[in-house]
Amino acid sequence: MISKPKGTYDIYGSDGKYYNYINAVFQNVAELYNYEYIRTPIFEDSALFHRSVGETSDIVSKETYDFKDRGDRDITLRPEGTAGVVRSFIENKMYGDTNQPKKFYYSGTMYRYERPQAGRYREFTQIGVEALGSDSPLMDAEVISLAYRLMEEMGIENVTVKINSLGDKESRDNYREALVKYLEPHINDLCSDCQNRFKTNPLRILDCKVDQDTEILKNVPKILDYLNPDSKKRFEKVLEYLNYLDVDYEVDANIVRGLDYYNHTVFELVADIEDLGNASTIAAGGRYNSLVSTLDGPETPCVGFASGVDRLMIVLKKLRAEEIKNAIDVYVLAVNEEEKITALKLVQDLRWSEVKCEMDTLDRSLKAQFKQADRLGARLLILLNSEELQKGIITVKDNLTHEETKVDESEILDYIISNM
Repeated sequence: MISKPKGTYDIYGSDGKYYNYINAVFQNVAELYNYEYIRTPIFEDSALFHRSVGETSDIVSKETYDFKDRGDRDITLRPEGTAGVVRSFIENKMYGDTNQPKKFYYSGTMYRYERPQAGRYREFTQIGVEALGSDSPLMDAEVISLAYRLMEEMGIENVTVKINSLGDKESRDNYREALVKYLEPHINDLCSDCQNRFKTNPLRILDCKVDQDTEILKNVPKILDYLNPDSKKRFEKVLEYLNYLDVDYEVDANIVRGLDYYNHTVFELVADIEDLGNASTIAAGGRYNSLVSTLDGPETPCVGFASGVDRLMIVLKKLRAEEIKNAIDVYVLAVNEEEKITALKLVQDLRWSEVKCEMDTLDRSLKAQFKQADRLGARLLILLNSEELQKGIITVKDNLTHEETKVDESEILDYIISNM
């Protein structure tokens, strides 16, 4: 038997319901905020991710799926969604559009070669938004509030936005100098990854999952203390706007994010739900004002966020397992050929009237059809009987009250629709 690759999974049954539900709510919320859909390729030139995400990042150094295609080109399966959107923005010269900023939402499959765990797979689905062309703190607040609203719309409560500022280049350079000075005497006490990051990108040490609870990292200098006046003022403005929007947030100086392209605002949405572990972080993002120019486009300020559908599915299953069911509206029961033909026509008419219904196609007995209707959670049952059909009568049973009603065959559609 051929099995699926490690770190992947099939989506079907109730998982399929959650998957479609999340995407439908996300599309609705994103379009309310006037974001338009964008789709980028699943694979891109490797240079796109190596230059944008960063050679020293864990994603590029350890997790990307890189390969040579038949044309001997270096190709990478996309590990995240932002770089592809930025590449499309540049390649299609969207920066020349008079309609600015450009605001996009996406949902797509990503790939990272990492150890599979709850809510984290090697093939996973990510939803996200990107706003390109505005440097206003208002745009930061809008993106954060969109993410916050999305969780509310899905019924995920007790969500907190953890927010920080990395400042501009001057602020980051000042902080980097202070961080290196602090870490240097302790670096040999940290993990091998941190020791390598110390040489290439010391800010990444703050994102270490191995040493995050050590006293060394708990006592590192805080980047907020090194923001220059402009960066500090900008961050305060973002927080002010979030207050107006009633977004529940807390400033967390340890939020740095794991990608090279972030500056100024960075944030994570954390769900306060028991037993989620690492899956409690359900969305994250920030501002990336230099990424477009890094990829050979014009200077363009940008901000966005992404959320893993797999983690959201875990959360929703814990919170509202009874609310997303594989239930149908109507099940039509028929046994002989005359009844089946009537059922076939009736089911089509109901479906075209946007009534979710089903009938038997496995020649089950009447008793077995009743059991199948219960398994499907049918709200109403239509019981076809040859003798009643000859009189133009159809029996409808309410599967909750168990009451039966005789309905004229010519009025059956109106009756069903009015009782849904």
